[in-house]
Formats: sequence, C-alpha cells, structure tokens
Amino acid sequence: MAEIIGRKKEIEELNRLYHSDKAQFVAVYGRRRVGKTYLINQVFKDRMAFHHTGLSPFDDGQKMSMRHQLQAFHLSLLRSGLDETTPCPSSWLEAFFLLEKLLTKIDTGERQVVFIDELSWMDTPRSGFLTALESFWNGWASARDNMFLVVCGSSTTWMLGNLVNNYGGLYGRLTCEIKLSPFTLKECDDYLKSNGIVLSQYDVVQAYMAFGGIPYYLGYFEPGLSLAQNIDKILFANGAPLLKEYDRLFRSLFVHWEEHQKVVGLLATRHYGFTRDEISKQCDISKGGGLSSILKALIDSNFIIKYTPVATGRKEDYYRLCDPFCAFFLKFAANHANTDPQFWQNSQNLPSIVAWRGFAFEQVCFNHIAQIKAALGVSGVVSRESALLVHGDNDNPGGQIDLLIDRADNVLNLCEMKFYKKPFVLSQQDRFDFEDRVDLLGRITKPKKNIHFTLVTTFGLKHSEHSGVVQKVVTLEDLFRF
Repeated sequence: MAEIIGRKKEIEELNRLYHSDKAQFVAVYGRRRVGKTYLINQVFKDRMAFHHTGLSPFDDGQKMSMRHQLQAFHLSLLRSGLDETTPCPSSWLEAFFLLEKLLTKIDTGERQVVFIDELSWMDTPRSGFLTALESFWNGWASARDNMFLVVCGSSTTWMLGNLVNNYGGLYGRLTCEIKLSPFTLKECDDYLKSNGIVLSQYDVVQAYMAFGGIPYYLGYFEPGLSLAQNIDKILFANGAPLLKEYDRLFRSLFVHWEEHQKVVGLLATRHYGFTRDEISKQCDISKGGGLSSILKALIDSNFIIKYTPVATGRKEDYYRLCDPFCAFFLKFAANHANTDPQFWQNSQNLPSIVAWRGFAFEQVCFNHIAQIKAALGVSGVVSRESALLVHGDNDNPGGQIDLLIDRADNVLNLCEMKFYKKPFVLSQQDRFDFEDRVDLLGRITKPKKNIHFTLVTTFGLKHSEHSGVVQKVVTLEDLFRF
C-alpha cells in the first residue's frame, strides 16, 4: 500500500472491519475531491472482487440516464469476470442479481470486497436503485460472512438521507460510517512534502487559504515553483485546471445547484455570515423547506457552518462560508479568468490582498479549533465557538470579535487573529482596541465568565510595554501540531 497522508484512524477502522468474521456494509462520505476513492483504492488494492464507479450526472451537458448507468455497471461486471454473453440488465434488480451471480462464481471463501463509488450518481429518478440495493444487501449479501460492501458518495446529503439515516429497508443496516474531512494544515504540509513541494509554514497556510485541505487541489502543485507561481498555474493561467472547478462542484452535487451557488455567493461577501432571514431575503428564496434543504445540504457537504453567537443569550443562528476554495475562487478567480495569467504573482502587495489574508486567516483558525484548544491546554474541556457582532447604540459602542471559545470551565477565550510575516508588535492603539473588546464582551456576557484575551498569530508576540494585555499566544507551530 502506498503511503497515505493522514487518515490513520480511518485506515485502522477499515482494516479492523476487514479482519472481522461477519458481513460488513461500510459507507464513506465527504466533500467532493477530499480523497475518498483514493483511500479505499489504496487500503483494498489487489483485494477487490468488484469495483464500479457511477457515471457523473452530467457529461458535456448531457444528463446521465438510468440506461447509461446500467450500461456502465454491466461493463464493470464483465471486467470482473461475468460471462461475456450476459446481456445488459434492464433494471437495477436484475443488475444486482448479476452481481450476486458473479460473486458466487468467483467466491474462494476469502473476503470479497465490493466497492461501489459515487453511489448517489447511480440513483437516477424513478430508477428503483435504492430498492435494488436493499434487496441485494438484505436478501443476499448480509448473510455471507465474507462479504465486505463499501460504498462512497460525494453527495453527502444523499448518503446521509438514504444510507446513514435511512428509515426504510436499509434502516440500521450500515455496520460502519466514515466521514472523510479535508486535511489539516499539518496534513497539507505532509502531503505537499510527499510530492516534493517544499514550502514554509507561512506559505502552506496561504495555500490552505486558497485551496483548503483538499488533496486533489494540492496535487496540482509543481516542485520548483513558488506558492504564487503555483496558484497562477492552477487557477489563473490559460487553461488552468481548476478554472471550471467551482461550477463542476455544484453541478455534480446538487440537483438545483444554481440556488446553492447563490447562497454560497452571498455568504462569501461577509465573513461572519448571515442569518436565515437575511439569506432568504437577499437570495429571494422562501424561508420554508426549500431554504432549509439548501442550507442543510451545504452544511452536510462542508461548504458552510451554522453557529449561534455564544455567551450572549442570543438564539439567532448565523450561516458562514467555511470552504476556503469557494471563498478564494469567488473573491479572485471568478472575474479574473484568462485576463492575467500571472495575476497572483503581480498582486502580492496590493492592499486588497493583504486585507484578504487577514480575513482568510480567521477562517483557517475556525477550521483548526482543536489545535487552538490543544495549545490552550483545554482539549478535554467542552466548548462552543462562534464569531460575534454587536451593534452599538447611543449609550454603548458596538464591535466585532473574530472568534470566541466559550468553555464549560467558566472561561471565555476572546481570540484575535493576526497574519503577519514576523512577530506581532502590539501598539498602544491595538491595546486600546483589545481592551475595548474585552469590556464589550464583559458587558453583554450572560452569565458572567472569566475573559482571557488570546492572540492567534503567525510568529508569536514581541514583548513590549503593551503586550501584557494578552494572556495567551497561539502560533503557527501550534496550528501545525496535528
């Protein structure tokens, strides 16, 4: 097995299940391009009895039908040893029966790994696919102790609704579910190094700001090029490989993908997010079930997060874009396609880029709460996290707080994020601003808690006459811990 970056827990679990003495039905899901297929192929390389991948819903604008999906499944059966004279099935019940015949024919008593990838794409309208899958598992496969069925899907909403949370014939049938998450900063660094890409931690963070922890995107990095040169090659050069990725993502995951894009496009304009009412009004989508399903699908697919401002007693939810690639693409690439093939190299010192780095670093920190808590020594303490916007009035000024960690041990970490090329020097004005935020939080916190001002910055805090206001400093070294 080739070296796999990260995924240690997932690999251990898959191997544990493989060596068990009963039938297994495993579902692996996660954001598209996160590495699900690669993981299964590497873990079970040379151990698969049958492997099939559903056809993408759209091929050059042509929607894939049930007939196309059945033809592809039939070809996979033939490649795995089914009699070549066997005609193409006309239904999924017949197709899975042919799979049963194939597996019976090649059964040696050893584990039979059946890997069906992009399962949701195979479930075309009125195809009866789920019914056939239920029949295959409940009526045949589950009774065979050597059966190991593993299915993957990029449409997390479909996987959750039809397999993980199924209340029909597949209710409770899964023996294991694995959600594959994007890489952490450390895993990004390890992955890039494994491909011969040498970048400083400062540049790895910026690579994460542009592409997130998505190994497929990072796989386009080329040795010998700077970070800026790689970003130009991947997104801004003529024929850049990810120039059309944003549209591909949504088209492949969502039926009404335009509405999902509309919501993501709105959330990209304000880094602390929008309320449900604001989204409904500005996207012109009814607040009923339609918006609920869109928001749930985007949360399930790791494009957005929902949070309730902590420590204030307020119950209103906010929705915030958390996918770095979508945020970066909408900010810079959507309107720069093919206009300047060296756009990123030529823009490094623009004020807009410098400001963007500051906001993007906030999202990096939001995506690495576990690492921040470890640096604070409170990994085991239950907490909730959010941003906070307080509107001022005639009596009291308002303010914005980048990140709050509301801990069960009666402490609030008020976190300020600073992305600098060198140790941060706290000025007198910075100290006044920080003290104002502490005062603001102390005024509105319900119930009252101990407030610890926490600085999350790249290379630490330089000691000065004003630095005493900071109680804890978290650095890049901490964010790259695991």
